[in-house]
Amino acid sequence: MFKKVLIANRGEIAVRVIRACRELGIKTVAVFSTADRNALHAKIADEAVCIGGPATKDSYLNEKAIIAACEITGADALHPGFGFLSENASFAENCRKCGINFIGPAPESIEMLGDKAAAKAAMKNAGVPVVPGSDGAVKSMEEAVRLANEEIGYPLMVKASAGGGGRGIRLVERPEELEAQIIAAKQEALNFFGDDSIYMEKFIVNPKHIEFQILADKHGNVVHLGERDCSMQRRNQKVLEETPSVVMTPELREKMGRAAVAAAKACNYFNAGTIEFLVDNKNNFYFMEMNTRIQVEHPITEFVTGIDLVKMQMKIAAGEELPFKQEDITLRGHSIECRINAESPEHNFRPCPGKITALHIPGGPGIRIDSSAYQGYTISPYYDSMIAKLIVYAPTREEALMKMKWALAEFIVEGVDTNIDFQIELIKDPVFEEGKYDIGYLGRRSNK
Repeated sequence: MFKKVLIANRGEIAVRVIRACRELGIKTVAVFSTADRNALHAKIADEAVCIGGPATKDSYLNEKAIIAACEITGADALHPGFGFLSENASFAENCRKCGINFIGPAPESIEMLGDKAAAKAAMKNAGVPVVPGSDGAVKSMEEAVRLANEEIGYPLMVKASAGGGGRGIRLVERPEELEAQIIAAKQEALNFFGDDSIYMEKFIVNPKHIEFQILADKHGNVVHLGERDCSMQRRNQKVLEETPSVVMTPELREKMGRAAVAAAKACNYFNAGTIEFLVDNKNNFYFMEMNTRIQVEHPITEFVTGIDLVKMQMKIAAGEELPFKQEDITLRGHSIECRINAESPEHNFRPCPGKITALHIPGGPGIRIDSSAYQGYTISPYYDSMIAKLIVYAPTREEALMKMKWALAEFIVEGVDTNIDFQIELIKDPVFEEGKYDIGYLGRRSNK
């Protein structure tokens, strides 16, 4: 096992990794920007190194500074968390060249799966169902018009090949919109990812967004840990998640789970990963993308399986075999996660940085808080606005819903605006309570 792990991230995921390292007896190194000098992760790690100014390019995306911090502190491994450099293949390769164990998949897997078009082709070859669309990146406007008219049909989606986080995505409902939407998607992709290549696929009307968590070791063993329903989204961003999904049957879970395992094996994948699918109203499912990192919503899977995913990441990276087989995985109970953000739903979810003057977090059996916030902490305008993840667990969905309602009601944050009341509205929404929501529901709800 590793002796010292550097966490190349910030916020609640950095705190989460530090705590997992403590349980494994591993020393930790936090990195922080000048804006995060008083951040919790910098305070609780065994060592902390300032790596640059507030802008992400100067700090949390500063590869040279992060690798230098590993060398200065003697860290023999690096955990990238999620976001920032977690899915950067060249960074993972640079860690390997410098003798630093990257706690994640091989750079080759990250590179292939980071290219959404290439990933789709690999899944197709592995027999994993994919959404009908272009084979790889679209090379010209003429090709796009031909594919749209002759093979895909309308409505369709234009997506950035190197995309993520809802960026570089456009819905095209009519032929006359195609060219303008492709130009817009390419420009946004170039701005955010430095790559303007796009691909096209059929738009599945009102699908569910269901993702499967997998764990794969370096010895060829792969298991899935069931699904998470991430369909409650606003502008392609997840708002809350739950497991299991109300639309899931044992037969469908078995089928999708086999596809998820096949997807991982198709790219010689190891470590934790998530295969994301779209599921239509007839329970047909289609591969969407694979995330080569730990997910924000991983705690709900930990609740229903009893498996610590972050500790498993480190054990796999250290060369250990999975201690269980697929038949050993049992899903028990129901778990829901709500993302608590410093934002104003009344003002189009505008971020609300500022100082937290009072903080009371809920507690009790089956309630978990993943957070880096504390009373007196200042939420920076430079980074995302997440304050905490509130996760609940109960034997049934009905009990989990009730527990989440009361936990949200007990969650008090003063000094900044939050989306807590908005989350309470969602949990009480009859459509959500009945499990009849899909990825377009919040958009339709806000337009009423």
